[in-house]
Amino acid sequence: MSVSAKMRAFNEKSSWIRKMFEQGELMKSRFGDDKVFDFSLGNPDLPPPPEFESAVCRLISNNAPGVHGYMPNAGYQWVREALADRMSAEQGVHISHSEIIMTCGAAGALNVVMKALLDAGDEVIVLAPYFVEYYFYIDNHGGVARIVPTSTDFSLDLEAIRAAINERTKAVIINAPNNPTGQIYPQADLDALGRILQEEGAKHDSSIYLVMDEPYREIVFDDHVVASTFHACKNAIMLSSWSKTLSLAGERIGYLAVHPDIEEKAVLMDALTLANRILGFVNAPALMQRVVAELRDVSIDNSIYARRRELFRQILDEAGYEFELPKGAFYFFPKSPIEDDVAFCRILQEHKILAVPGSGFGTPGHFRLAFSVPDDVIQRSAGSFKAAMDAVKTG
Repeated sequence: MSVSAKMRAFNEKSSWIRKMFEQGELMKSRFGDDKVFDFSLGNPDLPPPPEFESAVCRLISNNAPGVHGYMPNAGYQWVREALADRMSAEQGVHISHSEIIMTCGAAGALNVVMKALLDAGDEVIVLAPYFVEYYFYIDNHGGVARIVPTSTDFSLDLEAIRAAINERTKAVIINAPNNPTGQIYPQADLDALGRILQEEGAKHDSSIYLVMDEPYREIVFDDHVVASTFHACKNAIMLSSWSKTLSLAGERIGYLAVHPDIEEKAVLMDALTLANRILGFVNAPALMQRVVAELRDVSIDNSIYARRRELFRQILDEAGYEFELPKGAFYFFPKSPIEDDVAFCRILQEHKILAVPGSGFGTPGHFRLAFSVPDDVIQRSAGSFKAAMDAVKTG
């Protein structure tokens, strides 16, 4: 057998979004692009800000020796210094360049963190609904994902998290704004979680790390604020990227940062830096490091996503769907009107709507819709959402 049994099983587990993409291509070829409403992919459709093109054109003309060569595995120091200034203001804690590593996207950063932290059999708490790749990143490094559900409004269930902690617990992964729910956790909840991790770590004579994944940090609505992870917990590691905030998903540029008072910081930073190298990343892309350093205060036009959220809210509300209004990111995660979310996504397909079942995010009974699509696609889908709901009611 050419492929391992584990990877065969993983292919099945990770196939929902891929299946939706393939189904979408088939439907578009059959019915036409304008007749299919594809909300399955969380791929930013907005172009990067104009400052990006200006910076790339200027920087690419630099032909100085070594400009495209290797640099320290943690990334250019001056880039990390620029990022440290911005993060210090965000977190309310002074952060140094020596506490930051530039990475190949937030996904690369999370793999680096898991490689540095986990021994075989260590557990990582993941909150459902969750980004499906977390499960695989943890397994990549010998860990075990322990799934803990959130509350009905997708807020943190702090006592459920506490109950899931044991002597093998090494980390808790939080994603805010959340994919797929758009939930943002208030500072009080993060602070309470930080206390729980400290108390439970002392009980088990271990360090439990809070790993915060924030690629959607800049995409927030209604004056909501993403809380300070470093205020909540000193054993904290933050991950992010410019995939969503600058629409650079394909450029694979991100970073990780550790709390300045994290336990055994020097040893941990050495481990993270080595992991960045031996996982094959070596260092983050040189050109993109220089670009994002110049654009650290630039972001996409968030008002476009806010407008699309309102369009979708009206359509779903008028069609009779139940949902929590997302506070950030670019997803809705409505309840399925029938118990079987997979079956309902098939009903949506019959009306030429592509959505991802909540089962793919560890939370059956819901489905995910991405509003990273042009406004007119959302507007033209209204009749199809209503027809799908009517089909369920007349069943």
